[in-house]
Amino acid sequence: MMSTSWRDKQDPNLIDFIASFLAANSYRLNFLSVSPDFIFNNGGTSVAFVFETNWHAENEAALFSRVNTLKRQFRHFYVIVVLPTGEQNESFNQSYFRYDMELGCPTFVPVCDPEMGFEKLVKIAHSRGVCKQQDIITTMRNEREQAVQCMDAFLRVLTSIPGIDSHDANALSQAIGSIEAIAKASVKFILENTDLSTEKAERIVRFFRDPQYYLSPKIN
Repeated sequence: MMSTSWRDKQDPNLIDFIASFLAANSYRLNFLSVSPDFIFNNGGTSVAFVFETNWHAENEAALFSRVNTLKRQFRHFYVIVVLPTGEQNESFNQSYFRYDMELGCPTFVPVCDPEMGFEKLVKIAHSRGVCKQQDIITTMRNEREQAVQCMDAFLRVLTSIPGIDSHDANALSQAIGSIEAIAKASVKFILENTDLSTEKAERIVRFFRDPQYYLSPKIN
């Protein structure tokens, strides 16, 4: 999303460049009345940007005030500043420290020209989306590993009951669920919901309820 107020202040050639660049990279450009200059949505992550293409010291108060407001509204927020000359770069650095900006909060990205600035902007937005996707993949992988470990422990407990094999344990898992639920199940309930024999159902019930039958499971 591009801010309409930001668009109206820019050189039309820059807007044409941005539209072409986004189209070439499979982005859809929308013009909306939004507080930041740009908002990108990548991989479920919203990344906001202020894109200052015409730095002048006389505009510093408005810029830094706006930045301080937006950084409280967006978790992922960056400021791109075009500084084509050494004088502008020095002027910006002085203003940055004069307004007591906290390093990295938000991150300011100085560039030499608007086109380079927009390319960096898109790369930042893309990288944030990739990080989000990697976090999701890592979470799913960890959850899958935990599930495998839990299932392994589940099978080890049930197959430690004499006469109960992996097929029986899987049948109990699918039909009844947790170890706690199986421990509370009656012989009748096990027979009605699994293909286990009466003898096996009785062994399971006795295993969990009669300490004299089996004081502790033999878990290898």
